[in-house]
Amino acid sequence: MKSNQLLRTIIISISLIISVIIISYSVINRNSTSNVIVVTGSAERNFESDLIVWKSQFSVKDMNLTSAYTELKKQSESTRNFLETKGIKASEMTFSAIEINKEYVYITSSNNNTISNFDGYRLTQQITVTSNDVPKVERISREITELINSGIEITSLAPEYYYTKLADLKIAMLANASQDGYIRAKTIAENGEGKLGKMISSSMGVFQIVAQNSSEDYSWGGAFNTSSKRKTATITVKMQYQVK
Repeated sequence: MKSNQLLRTIIISISLIISVIIISYSVINRNSTSNVIVVTGSAERNFESDLIVWKSQFSVKDMNLTSAYTELKKQSESTRNFLETKGIKASEMTFSAIEINKEYVYITSSNNNTISNFDGYRLTQQITVTSNDVPKVERISREITELINSGIEITSLAPEYYYTKLADLKIAMLANASQDGYIRAKTIAENGEGKLGKMISSSMGVFQIVAQNSSEDYSWGGAFNTSSKRKTATITVKMQYQVK
């Protein structure tokens, strides 16, 4: 009888010890979780594009496909010569494949039936100029009316602006954003009479490029402006630090 009572006492004692260990671990773990600072560091950099892409297209229309092709080829050569005289190198020009479309005129008869009449072949070709000489291509894009005055039916699109050192810029901005996050976390810890410990985790946020001094909207997915030569890049980094 006494042995059974002793056994129960031992089991109860062990259970109490295990319970104390579990509770103590929970308290320690809870305190360690609460002693964490989460901050977001950010960085911003203005820069100017060093690559321009300018597209334009010209087209001809003729009832005869061969005649239309002959005329388009003539306009293609005229456009190439125009660009070369303006200082564009052959390596900077890319001519697309010719696009051929049949056009129709639709007429509604007296009994409301629609009749389609063949109206000719429309041949279109696009030329893309890619250059690091941004001012030169900007100037030429404004002088394209000279081709229009010579009888070439050409349409000029707005230039697109890019930056060839974007990868290096992104790495430098990540360093700046991380430093900004560290300073924020340290300030918070010291103002709370604590001491900043080691970093637990970090993750990069959104990297975005918008036009300088604009009201252009930012996007959760990351905006990437190509219409402005002068741009502003922003980046964020989320960081977690221990607090001692």
